[in-house]
Amino acid sequence: MFIFDNLSILFIFLIMLGVVPNLFYSFGYLPHIKRKAHYLVHYFAFIVSMLGVVVAGNALVFLFFWELMSLSSWQLILTEIEDKSTIKAARFYFFMTHFGFVFLLLFFLIVTNGNLEISFIEMKAIASNFAYPTLLFFFMVLGLLSKAGAVPMHVWLPYAHPAAPSPVSALMSGVMLKVAIYGLFRFMFDIFSFWHLEWGILILIMGAISSLVGVLYALSEHDIKALLANHSIENIGIILIGFGMGMIFSSLKLPTLSAFSFMAALFHTFNHMSFKSLLFMGAGSVLHQTSTKNMEKYGGLIKAMPVTTFTFLLASISISALPPTNGFLSEWMIFQSLLGSSNIGDVSLKLAIVFSIFALALTGGLAIACFVKVFGITFLGLHRSKNAKHAHEVNGMMKTGMMLGSLVVVSLMLFTPFFMNIFDKTINELAGVSIYSKVFPNIWSLHSVAFNGGVVSPLLLLAGLIAFTTVLYIVYKSLNIKHRTLHTWACGYNTTSSTQYSATGFAGPIRRFFTWLYNPDIYFEKKVIKGHKTKFVDASFSVHVKPLFERSIYKSSIKLTNKISYYVYRLAHFEQGRYAAMIFNVLLSVLFSYRVFVHEFSWATLALELVVMWISIKVLLIGDKG
Repeated sequence: MFIFDNLSILFIFLIMLGVVPNLFYSFGYLPHIKRKAHYLVHYFAFIVSMLGVVVAGNALVFLFFWELMSLSSWQLILTEIEDKSTIKAARFYFFMTHFGFVFLLLFFLIVTNGNLEISFIEMKAIASNFAYPTLLFFFMVLGLLSKAGAVPMHVWLPYAHPAAPSPVSALMSGVMLKVAIYGLFRFMFDIFSFWHLEWGILILIMGAISSLVGVLYALSEHDIKALLANHSIENIGIILIGFGMGMIFSSLKLPTLSAFSFMAALFHTFNHMSFKSLLFMGAGSVLHQTSTKNMEKYGGLIKAMPVTTFTFLLASISISALPPTNGFLSEWMIFQSLLGSSNIGDVSLKLAIVFSIFALALTGGLAIACFVKVFGITFLGLHRSKNAKHAHEVNGMMKTGMMLGSLVVVSLMLFTPFFMNIFDKTINELAGVSIYSKVFPNIWSLHSVAFNGGVVSPLLLLAGLIAFTTVLYIVYKSLNIKHRTLHTWACGYNTTSSTQYSATGFAGPIRRFFTWLYNPDIYFEKKVIKGHKTKFVDASFSVHVKPLFERSIYKSSIKLTNKISYYVYRLAHFEQGRYAAMIFNVLLSVLFSYRVFVHEFSWATLALELVVMWISIKVLLIGDKG
């Protein structure tokens, strides 16, 4: 019923690293929640469900806790139910999470032959005898990655995360998404007996596209929590790049490179949990003090909220992958795994890897730009609203949660060899390959296992940075430079909040370059006096980005579903004979499909069945109207 191997224990460790700081922060946040009982019941059910998923030993237990995780997080989104946008976000999340659940259920029904109580290892024999392993793989990917938030199943994140209370946003983005990554590791290693090369390429391309789409939409956002939700899509993409490379190297019988790539994916899974949880807690503190998620209303919070500022800055540096942070180390490893493919001769594979290298490099640069915007607009400059002007630091419990989260981030950087040893034991148990001695021949340097791979020393980088900063500070103090405090000079104009750089203006050049992706609605309005334009006029400018995937895939699907529903409704109420014929044809197609998927495949039989289906549809359903 339950399993406690290295993989399960590793993800229990990840969950607890995310939950413990969140508990302190959550209890500090609790006085500002109206429905406290509702929140607490579902909050602890959410934590228990995530732990249940990673220790589940069979499909029945896994699906039970998976559904409990979905329903409890759905109810947590509905904690602040007064807002109509919250209800809309919760409805969207409910649909998307059960969309994934259907495919997971189909996956398990096939690999268990209907007996959901058999262990994962016992499923391997059934899965290996199934005639269409790629179909199984697609079911698993749709089921898990819809929860992880990979493109194109990512559309719920920018709605659900901003609507949820901030501690819940931190848990959902920092921890819950990683439970789906756990499922990917568990099922790929325990259930599938072999991997097709194309599967790894698919995961790699999905990761590359997710990383780019996530960071590009994050740059255009002004809602701080929606921005962080889009960065979760980006980082899930980075994890999938590492996982996809691991699958590719494994398919090509390169076990050392495969283990290195999987280790990089696990490392970035932990890193994203640490800095994204901390970022959402920081964003929640700012939201709590300013009563808005709009970054254009922030500014100048560095003096009023020093603890929040410092912890947010630490997480921002880490998510931007600046050396020597933990985010830099895991992204460096993923780059090394991509560059380790230089000797592969397959042209299509080379193109996919080159695209992934380009996507990861561009993602890194855009992430830095995005968090320069977030930190600068939020904490620096002048106050952009009265609420920001009167903001102050949050209570002690919330500060404790953020400081504990900072310790997790710093620990992943300082004790990288310790964490790598844990990851290596997990990969060794799953794949039978140990590479720790090659990755860390000594505690000072992290080595790539690729041919002519690179070397980086996180501890030496940190020591050099501290030493350089110390020398600069000593020189500065020894020169005894005098200070003069003057008003900011702005070319003769009064410096006000309206003359500062805005989040919209900061993202303007990138938004114009990627207009084909954003397709923005631009609103520019001038206020006039009694219909007459004057020299002294107020104006407002705003940009609203239309999500490409939501517009092109989901809204189109909704329109198609409505048309089909109307057609079926019309048949059921006004043309009962044709409605019965349609039911008969659906039943016929289900029976034929069952034979194709379960029994031996035959082109001749398939052709005959298609002819029978067409005749049945023509005669019974279309009739004279054809």
